[in-house]
Amino acid sequence: MVNRNLLRQFEAHDEDIEGLDDIFTQEIAAWVGREDQDYEANKIVSGKVLEIRGDDVVIDIGYKSEGIIKLDEWKEDGADTPPPKPGDTVEVLLETAESEDGTIQLSYRKAKRQKEWNAVLAKHKEGDVVAGKVLKKIKGGLLVNIGVNVFLPASQVDIRRPQSIDEYIERTIECVILKIDEQRRNIVVSRRKLIEDRRKIQKDKLLGELEVGQIRTGVVKNIAEFGAFVDLGGIDGLLHITDMGWHRVTNPRDVVQIDQTLEVYILHIDREKEKIALSLKHKTPSPWQNIEAKYPINSRHTGEVVNIMPYGAFVKLEPGIEGLVHISEMSWIKRIADPKEIVQIGDKVEVQVLNINHDKKEISLGMKQCQSNPWGEVAKKYPTGTVITGVVRNLTNYGAFIEIEEGIDGLLHVSDMSYVRKVSNPSEVVQKGQKLTCVVLSVDQERKRVALGLKQMGNDPWETDIPARYMPGQKVRGKVTKLTNFGVFVQLEEGLEGLLHISELTDAKVESPEEVVKVGDEVDVKVLRVDAKDRKIGLSMKNVDDNTVPDDVPDLPIEGPEAEKAMEERAKATREKEAKKEGGGGGKEKEQPREGLRGGMGSAGPLFQLPGDKS
Repeated sequence: MVNRNLLRQFEAHDEDIEGLDDIFTQEIAAWVGREDQDYEANKIVSGKVLEIRGDDVVIDIGYKSEGIIKLDEWKEDGADTPPPKPGDTVEVLLETAESEDGTIQLSYRKAKRQKEWNAVLAKHKEGDVVAGKVLKKIKGGLLVNIGVNVFLPASQVDIRRPQSIDEYIERTIECVILKIDEQRRNIVVSRRKLIEDRRKIQKDKLLGELEVGQIRTGVVKNIAEFGAFVDLGGIDGLLHITDMGWHRVTNPRDVVQIDQTLEVYILHIDREKEKIALSLKHKTPSPWQNIEAKYPINSRHTGEVVNIMPYGAFVKLEPGIEGLVHISEMSWIKRIADPKEIVQIGDKVEVQVLNINHDKKEISLGMKQCQSNPWGEVAKKYPTGTVITGVVRNLTNYGAFIEIEEGIDGLLHVSDMSYVRKVSNPSEVVQKGQKLTCVVLSVDQERKRVALGLKQMGNDPWETDIPARYMPGQKVRGKVTKLTNFGVFVQLEEGLEGLLHISELTDAKVESPEEVVKVGDEVDVKVLRVDAKDRKIGLSMKNVDDNTVPDDVPDLPIEGPEAEKAMEERAKATREKEAKKEGGGGGKEKEQPREGLRGGMGSAGPLFQLPGDKS
């Protein structure tokens, strides 16, 4: 208030004093600051634009001095706010009331942000649904403006994380507020949670409405190797690859695409696990209905090879109907290791229906049945006694397979390779790839087998040659080839052996042949018996120079391993009997042992027979 009495002492008139109260009040207020504003730091205050100095805006907030703000603060973030003009009233943030140089620091941008933040906090809390525009992609997610800029993590963009979140830029989306940090002024939002919450409501409602057999509309949301996931409007159902069509589907993307709208059949519902199985093929009748009428057994059809496996080829007869041609049903004569040797995918082939399994939806097909069977003529072309020349195609431990013609093999068994030679492996006589001449012994047309003989190409030496050269009582020289518990095998010539029984080694009692001979020894032996019929020769080392033969030479025709086993048992029994006699047998005459092995019986023991030779 102006002191009027004081002014009158200086001869000031009342009209001169008039108005000084207002002037003084304004000047003092400008000097000491306005009482209606709080000038604390980080508070929003009102100010008046005094002037524009280049890029600076001078603002009077009623404090001791003016503040300066850069004009760029009105142009940030692409805002369309017009620049200020002198005389405009603006709200600014007082950052510092007085700096070191006596000026105050103001900010229009920060005041705007704080007002926006306060407005958002006043309207929203955690859990509220908000809408905003996606501004840009930042590290870890998206920046969304809901009045203030908030953070949307990439993991919270959608239920299934998209391959790229760039597609959301410039889109307006709805989110739910997950977290508000007032101190740091941060807000994190989630679009995924909002979708999940809404889907749960829709899912509960949908599960109550769904029934097996319904046709529903859905949208393909994801595709995997085994099928596609279809959103039915709150819950996803699985459309398995096997239910996409009655025909064979190898890639789900050949049938459906992402975001494609489909009408699907409700195949199965598991309400407890909230799983739904969908189908496209069940919207139409199964082509397997009346399959027996369309494709009767033994009927012939033309189909397309659609798949090849190591065990055969699948042939499509019509969409949804495929049959298997097993590798064994592709050719009568060709030896097929891989079906691709005969067919390729896309080939048109003629097939015959062999069998239908309606329950398993399987059809067995044959290709060779549509061709003439060469085995039907084999018996006529190669009757018993026919001499053929073929190539050794394969060897086994029991014989050799000879290719008579393409696809027709005959078996030359080891027992039919030689009359006199003991053949343990066919490689001792023939080699793979060798051209060989044999005689047909028999033809089994039903089992598709031809038996061949090599030894039958010549005369049997046991009928004339061997009995003529080896006579009972004859002294011969041979080589020990094998020792057993019951005797010794002696090779008389290449491929021909006789048996020297343990009782015929020496007159003295012998527990083991090793006491007298060993493998490789050359010994003189006497022929006791030659059995041409059973192909057996019995030998003895006793009285070699005496060409007489005992009258009692019993026969026990046991062959092969059974003969050896029998001989061991009989030799053991004989030794036990002799031991009893020597220990008090009452002076009874010692009995002649009757041991059996690979041949007949004699005083020298059982006669020898070559393995595989027919008796």
